[in-house]
Amino acid sequence: MQHYDVVIVGGGHGGAQAAIALRTQGFAGSIAIVGREDEPPYERPPLSKEYLAQEKPFERLYLRPREYWTDKQVELLLGREVTAVDPAARQLTCADGSALTYGELIWATGGDPRQLSCPGSDLAGIHYVRTRADVDALMAELPQVTRAVVIGGGYIGLEAAAVLSKLGKQVTLLEALPRVLARVAGEDLSRFYEAEHRAHGVDLRTGMAVEGIEGEGRVSGVKLADGTVIAADVVIVGIGIIPSIGVLVAAGAAGGNGVDVDEQCRTNLPHVFAIGDCAAHANGFADGAVIRLESVQNANDMATVVAKVITGQEANYGATPWFWSNQYDLKLQTVGLSTGHDATVLRGDPAARSFSVIYLKGGKVIALDSVNCAKDYAQGRKLVEQRVAADPAALADPAIPLKDLIPAS
Repeated sequence: MQHYDVVIVGGGHGGAQAAIALRTQGFAGSIAIVGREDEPPYERPPLSKEYLAQEKPFERLYLRPREYWTDKQVELLLGREVTAVDPAARQLTCADGSALTYGELIWATGGDPRQLSCPGSDLAGIHYVRTRADVDALMAELPQVTRAVVIGGGYIGLEAAAVLSKLGKQVTLLEALPRVLARVAGEDLSRFYEAEHRAHGVDLRTGMAVEGIEGEGRVSGVKLADGTVIAADVVIVGIGIIPSIGVLVAAGAAGGNGVDVDEQCRTNLPHVFAIGDCAAHANGFADGAVIRLESVQNANDMATVVAKVITGQEANYGATPWFWSNQYDLKLQTVGLSTGHDATVLRGDPAARSFSVIYLKGGKVIALDSVNCAKDYAQGRKLVEQRVAADPAALADPAIPLKDLIPAS
């Protein structure tokens, strides 16, 4: 049975960064990445953007060239799915019957797309966007597709709708809540993106519950709760993810919506860490609430913390959350967490397609969304990190640089 000093389960951003950071921190022990996919670690965000739009070949998505992993003596055990963890024996069992032991285990499995559960959800022509295989299967069908229905008005759904619209498809986007991005952004931003998508020809409908998918063997339409049927040649579903933690929880890890971790990303199991989308942690930018963050930043920063801990350094996770989304020619950059805000400030004019929305809680800046406004994003980061209590009128005035509102230290 093969033994590794560190085994990383999951070949996404977090898993790759953990291996990279271990070597950067001078770790000389053996490292293996166990990945469910056959591909070496690659970028995920472009899947619903440049890759789906066929603007970027897959080879450009690799996080490191294939030879990097060989040069750094990181063994890639690809096409393997871990089915059991024995924390007492420090042993993993895989679906193919293989087993390996570890000194330290880093669980970086991310999540799986939340599946539709309505009638017809097993029909051909329904797609989720999480892996290369997912997007390749969708792209293979697109030449025969005229009408596409996207279910879900979060970032994945909106990005996919933008790409499909640019590819000349008739796109209908359905969101069950009253507005898109309702869980992550304020109304100003939601309404702006709704208007943008409609201006690009997307039939965007909010407050729409899906009752079922219709078709004989393959999807032909999406039935709404009011009985309306929207014709569809293909359906793309973006309704969130479910963290891939079942195996670890079965082994005794604490967690519900994610594996619970402490400031060093340790689980309650000895010698087992969890990072990225699947890790539930107390976040200072959410007033200490236990949350999961689904972002490349979170995965990378947690991975770096674990690498430092394993190499005997002091490290706690407390990174500033940031996100981005590309739709059409719009670049959205977000810093902080707007959850729980009690006021918003609109800075700039959405009609000019360059503006920011600033979120306040108790008079203090807690988050910022910037659309085609990189300067606001860069300068506003300090306001968020320092929880600056700024004058709303000054925040709203584009003539006043946000850096001028940062208190002198």
